Amino acid sequence: MTGTVVVAKAAQKRLARFPAKDQDKIAAALVAMEADPFFGDIIKLEGERDRSRRRIGSYRIFSAVDRAARTVSVNAIVRRTSTTY
Repeated sequence: MTGTVVVAKAAQKRLARFPAKDQDKIAAALVAMEADPFFGDIIKLEGERDRSRRRIGSYRIFSAVDRAARTVSVNAIVRRTSTTY
C-alpha cells in the first residue's frame, strides 16, 4: 500500500524537540510507513480499534491506518518511559 503519512501538529512539535540523530531515524521510519505501514516492529494496541505502535529504538510512533483512503495518521511520537502506555 503506497499512501500518505499525516503527522498531527502535536507530534510534529514533539519530534522537533528530540535530538537530531533520533529525528533522522524517526523521519526514515515515517517515510518507510508510506510504502508499507505494517512493516517493522509494529504491534496493534489492545482495546484500540485500528491503532498501532511502531518502535524506533526508545521512541514509539502511535498511528492509525485507513486502508480505504490509503493514509496513515500519526497521532503521537513519544520517548518510551514507564508511563508511555
